[in-house]
Amino acid sequence: MSQPKSAAVQAGPDPKRWLALIVVGVAQLMVVLDATIVNVALPTAMRDLGIAQADGQWVVTAYALPFGALLLLGGRIADYVGRKKILLIALGGFAAASALGGLAVNGAMLFAARGLQGVFAAMLAPAALSLLTVTFTETKERAKAFAVFGAIAGGGAAVGLLLGGLLTQGPGWEWCLLVNIPIAVATIFFAIPILKESKTTDTGHYDVPGAVLASLGLAALVWGFTRPAAHGWGSAQTIIWLGVAAVLLVAFVLVERRSTSPLLPMRILTNRNRGGAYLVGILVGAGLFAVFLFLTYYLQDVKEFSPIKTGLAFLPFSAGVIVGAGAGSALILKLGPKVIVTAGLALGIVGLLGLSTLDFESTYAGTILPSQVAIAIGMGFIFMSTTNIALVGISDNDAGVASAMVNTTQQIGGSLGTALLSTFAATAAATFATSHPPVDGTDSAIASATAAAAVHGYGVAFVWAAVFFGLAAIASITMITAKKSDLPTEVVHAGV
Repeated sequence: MSQPKSAAVQAGPDPKRWLALIVVGVAQLMVVLDATIVNVALPTAMRDLGIAQADGQWVVTAYALPFGALLLLGGRIADYVGRKKILLIALGGFAAASALGGLAVNGAMLFAARGLQGVFAAMLAPAALSLLTVTFTETKERAKAFAVFGAIAGGGAAVGLLLGGLLTQGPGWEWCLLVNIPIAVATIFFAIPILKESKTTDTGHYDVPGAVLASLGLAALVWGFTRPAAHGWGSAQTIIWLGVAAVLLVAFVLVERRSTSPLLPMRILTNRNRGGAYLVGILVGAGLFAVFLFLTYYLQDVKEFSPIKTGLAFLPFSAGVIVGAGAGSALILKLGPKVIVTAGLALGIVGLLGLSTLDFESTYAGTILPSQVAIAIGMGFIFMSTTNIALVGISDNDAGVASAMVNTTQQIGGSLGTALLSTFAATAAATFATSHPPVDGTDSAIASATAAAAVHGYGVAFVWAAVFFGLAAIASITMITAKKSDLPTEVVHAGV
């Protein structure tokens, strides 16, 4: 988000600034938790609500799509209306959406609730980050605050995985959503007396047309990507929706180029390094989200892991990201960003190709663990590096939106990739099932054939995820030209 002048000019450091860090950190933790906590609960929720496996991806996509599409608008609203006010509104809205999801009686109700969560997360995340920026005005203290904030974000993903397993196996998957209510209420209670209001003194508008066109265009694109599984790539359903998406997204670019206060200034994208970083973000997001989705299916439906065991099985991924980000922070100053991004993508490709070999005999220690560790360390390299590349040669006025676009592209890529890879997986599974019918008509034979088709579909999805990473590697090699001397004076440790 842009970090313009604040209306709240402080004579000295805020005496409650460290308490404010805790409040803001908990608010951010809730957003991070919901990106992972529901993954572990997904197979159980799908069974309870009668959601077909081909539609399960909407639990992920419905959250990621509005989150990514509205993130820049959410930051602009927080800047103009007031960051504290928007944080409080977003916390209340997120809690209400979580209640709706926890009380869901069918898939449509759960999808709608996840979409609302994404909308309020798009307001909450930038408001929290902006409040942190204006609360900590001294450089060294701000660096410490952002380090803590990043650790909360990184640790939150691991907490979400484990907590999702505990809640799903305990009181029920619904509590993976309902748990947000007490967290939000407590955060609001402490935020009111601790946080200070701040807003920009600059004038501008919200660029609602840009936000509407971007959101509708991306939604049409996601929907278009889901049509081929049932209708085929050459069907009218698929072609029409993809055509509508293209028209809306072209209109978005035209509106942004003419707007006096654009949601996404086109000059942000014209820089070769930033363009490369954002393209890498989209492609990595497209492949990475599939790892959690299909690996969760595999662990619970094929290997029959319990939700708690599934959560524990994913913990090395969070640890690997943190290790990768730490190592990447040191290596980027010696080798430069292109080398680190490309190395991270290479590790991701190795890990994804490893997961593509999964079958009924695969073991966690033999295949899954080394594959996810390779991917995770690679992601640590990439997340940290792309955040820094996005800030190369940027003006102070554009630093906020340039940095926020890294998260935006990952979320958008995740929503698009989840839809597309789910289609690839479903199509591959259907083709496999046709060519490998059950050996007889018994229930066990049918179940075995269905499981074999599903595993084949997961493998195809992982291969395509590796292809996305390969395309990202090409983008990194051909587009990123920044040298280690071009990086910001202080390397930014991304909130991973």
